[in-house]
Amino acid sequence: MTKSFTQITTHVSRGMAAMRKEIPQTMQGFGAMAQSSLKDGALSELQKELIALAIAVSQRCEACIGFHVKALVRLGVTREQLMETLGVCTYMGGGPALMYAAEAVHAYDEFAAQANQSA
Repeated sequence: MTKSFTQITTHVSRGMAAMRKEIPQTMQGFGAMAQSSLKDGALSELQKELIALAIAVSQRCEACIGFHVKALVRLGVTREQLMETLGVCTYMGGGPALMYAAEAVHAYDEFAAQANQSA
């Protein structure tokens, strides 16, 4: 069975859209926090997204992996940057992190292929 990170992120996005309608203040607050946290500063947006991906892998959140890998592809992450980040995740999180790091590789391949088709 092949997992589609496009399907995972689309499915979760639909749920979040409902939440934006029903609990708008909470979602606006979360969105503002995300936007503020990820903007360029002492660390670049790309570096911050790599950190977010590392946390997503360590927390074993497939949707988070999908969203952050998609953002990383948009920001031009190299495969080498992605792999080094996943190596640190595996070092710090052991076997379970390795399993989700492998999922992040699948997400990267899927979103990078889509980006290449759009270009």
